[in-house]
Amino acid sequence: MSRYPKTLFAESLTGHSGTLELMDDLGAALALHRDRMRLLGGGNPAHIPAVQAVWRQAMADLLADGPRFDSVLADYDQPAGNPRFREAVAGYLNRECGWKLTREHIGVTSGGQTAFFLLLNRFAGTLPDGSRRRVLLPVVPEYIGYSDQGVAGSLFQSCRPRIDLLGDREFKYHVDFEKVCGEFPDPVGAITVSRPTNPSSNVLTDDEIRRLAALAKQKGVPFILDNAYGLPFPGVIFEDVTPIWTEDMILTLSLSKIGLPGTRTGIVVAHPDIIREVAAMNAIVGLANNNLGQALTLGMIESGEIGRLSREVVRPFYAGRARFAISLMHENLPADLPWRLHRSEGAFFLWLWLPGLPVSARELYQRLKARDVIVVPGEHFFYGLDAGSDDWPHRRECLRISFGQPETILRQGIEILGQEVRRAYSEKVRVSSDR
Repeated sequence: MSRYPKTLFAESLTGHSGTLELMDDLGAALALHRDRMRLLGGGNPAHIPAVQAVWRQAMADLLADGPRFDSVLADYDQPAGNPRFREAVAGYLNRECGWKLTREHIGVTSGGQTAFFLLLNRFAGTLPDGSRRRVLLPVVPEYIGYSDQGVAGSLFQSCRPRIDLLGDREFKYHVDFEKVCGEFPDPVGAITVSRPTNPSSNVLTDDEIRRLAALAKQKGVPFILDNAYGLPFPGVIFEDVTPIWTEDMILTLSLSKIGLPGTRTGIVVAHPDIIREVAAMNAIVGLANNNLGQALTLGMIESGEIGRLSREVVRPFYAGRARFAISLMHENLPADLPWRLHRSEGAFFLWLWLPGLPVSARELYQRLKARDVIVVPGEHFFYGLDAGSDDWPHRRECLRISFGQPETILRQGIEILGQEVRRAYSEKVRVSSDR
């Protein structure tokens, strides 16, 4: 119980949330039990030696340039971000994607999470006339970090996906456009998706993206595309897809997943009117952004080297790690039980579906945590659904498993996961036989 009465803002941001639980687990494990914990839950990027070497060299170069180093540490930048950095990002995207951007189309925020806090509350919530707008999530599960960002209550209306079963052990989510168009909230403030999707690694097809963008334009609202793992950087995407942006869209990128989460640097690509609003909100909330990430990556963006690093180092690393983690799943999950993995299409995660799981994913998470294995229970990612979805078993049968940790940690953690999955299903068998 709080010592003081809470405002609606405080109620929204200080209560229990999946995001807080995830970050608490991650931080506590790293601080207190790093030697024994198997961290298969967080979205922390892997420490890829070739990537770490790049950032160490960039830092050394910055330290060697005294005036520039002093400016990065001792000067506030513009609320929209460093002008040269914004110019570099616009130029890079124009060369890589064939777009026609200027510096005015680019804004910087203190991480992608902050970008979405600003954007989601800009387009959804309570209007001056007292009416409310919501954000449509056309397919769930969707990123846990959006779910509790409304400053005055939930912002979302979500739609169940169409689930395609692939072979004996895979499945894939697709946008169910019949549901999306039939359940479109009125009034709506924006449509939002991530690509690749955190948690499932689902990559919406070019056709799905274009249809959603067209639907948003038809409704007169922005289509917000979260590109934290996608193209052109960091490029952790294993499907052949096209980067898509129009002036009716808002695209977000991040430096976190290319190995710089500590610099908290998010990038917004949008119509200049939106960027001016983002800059205004930045000024009020935090005055200016973190300078360090912009400084470390500026030269690589201007030269295009960030694209080579993404294509030749980052993407192959995670593609290989995904294959390794999938092989461990097949080795350790019981062959006689009906488990499935979402087709691995990008990001850092495997999304495990356990049809008919006798306990909730949250209970399985607690059992794994007791054995020093941290995963993320799937319930957190199915938010914004109508009340009729409470009896949808799928939302309680999934786990998110990160494969960014070293192979020894993955091997140990997935072995224990297999044991606990077997135990959970065995309890169901015992209960049935006792009857």
